[in-house]
Amino acid sequence: MTDSKPLNWTPAPGVGYSVIRRGDGGMTLTFTDLSDITMAHWHEFALEHLMGSDRRTRNLYDLRAVKDIPEKAVRMAVDANSDPSARNIRVAVVVADQSVADAIRNVAALAETGLASAMKIFTDINEAEAWLARPLDQIP
Repeated sequence: MTDSKPLNWTPAPGVGYSVIRRGDGGMTLTFTDLSDITMAHWHEFALEHLMGSDRRTRNLYDLRAVKDIPEKAVRMAVDANSDPSARNIRVAVVVADQSVADAIRNVAALAETGLASAMKIFTDINEAEAWLARPLDQIP
């Protein structure tokens, strides 16, 4: 068994997300809000992790508790996931309902850059987990 990459995440006051290491070596990020402070903290954390990305990995973003996803937050996520270092990452995003998923897709489609990571949006956590569990050589 190989050692997991250090998580290097600690909770911060006013930040509306938490991170745990997945059994497959990836991360599960659970968001309760997408405030400016949360998004700034997450963006810095995500870019820091991308710099050390040296293998294929799976990340789950659980946004089911967030009812309103601002366009600014989607654009920040597109920016982070457009980094060439994200090419080894499979990202499953789980949202509360189809209208939220459609809103994210619409904003992401307007982004000027393409995503480097393989990303898919779900409304069912079990479907997201099944997609993440596929062999990593089957990206997307």
